[in-house]
Amino acid sequence: MVAFLIRRLALLVPVIFVISLLTFGSGHLAPGGPFDRAGLGRELPQPVIDNLNRKFHLDDPVWQQYLIYMGNFLQGDLGPSYQYNGESVSKLLFYPSQPGSPFWESRFGRSAELGLIAFVIACLVGIPLGVISAIRQNTWVDYLALVFATAGITIPSFIIGLFLMVIFGIDLHWLPVVTANYGDWHSWVLPAVTLSLGLLAFLARLTRASMLESLRQDYIRTARAKGLRWRVVVLRHALRNSLIPVTTVLGPALAGLVTGSFIIEYVFSFPGMGQFFVQAVTARDYSMVMGVTLFYAILISCANLLVDVTYAVLDPRIKVG
Repeated sequence: MVAFLIRRLALLVPVIFVISLLTFGSGHLAPGGPFDRAGLGRELPQPVIDNLNRKFHLDDPVWQQYLIYMGNFLQGDLGPSYQYNGESVSKLLFYPSQPGSPFWESRFGRSAELGLIAFVIACLVGIPLGVISAIRQNTWVDYLALVFATAGITIPSFIIGLFLMVIFGIDLHWLPVVTANYGDWHSWVLPAVTLSLGLLAFLARLTRASMLESLRQDYIRTARAKGLRWRVVVLRHALRNSLIPVTTVLGPALAGLVTGSFIIEYVFSFPGMGQFFVQAVTARDYSMVMGVTLFYAILISCANLLVDVTYAVLDPRIKVG
């Protein structure tokens, strides 16, 4: 197990290198810069732009800028944000705006909290829905669940979010359409539900397919022949093995939800990492884009590693060493 963990952590190095190279290169290929009209949305005098570019080494060759950034990154420095007067990217993402506030009041903390809520909703609804659909195969319950799951996968989440905003926010006035008050749970309902729907639908379909395959196995027929109750057969035998492929997607999905959905946060004006990322791309804030992307990549890689280790817990036949 230890050797496996060491090998996987060693593979993280080239992964981060390739992602950082592609992100940095694509960012600098886009027209404009952080201090011209394309980045700021307003025009600055050319001498001011030249001084700012010189201050942040943006007038150096691109390869030299990359080496400077990666050297700082290896020391834990994500660089300065060009759109927020040189504020540290790490401070903007991981520290609350109000001194003394708890960690979850930071941009990443809010995104993590929203992602965890969406993840719990998706698991609590999607997995049982898939199990029920498999048990009730070819009934109206199964067909209704399949229609719901298919719609959740095929319709973009931001489109569903807009519909929910119109129905529950504008027409019925039950919930706020923007996250204005973070202490009020009503403000979290629409973004959390919208964020969870894609994963919820996918988990329902995956669980259903896995359960149907498990229920056709010989050991299920043997358990039934021994006189075990149907509920025991489903929960203790079929569901346990059915969760192995489901676990494959839970780790990366959790990491993706925790880091925040860019579009969902932007639609609901939710002040998380996603909204920062969208603004950073528009403003050509290279350091912010790099910081969010690299943090996201590391989190996804660690989640995949956690999934591999979880395999051995769910099925002792799987060896990770």
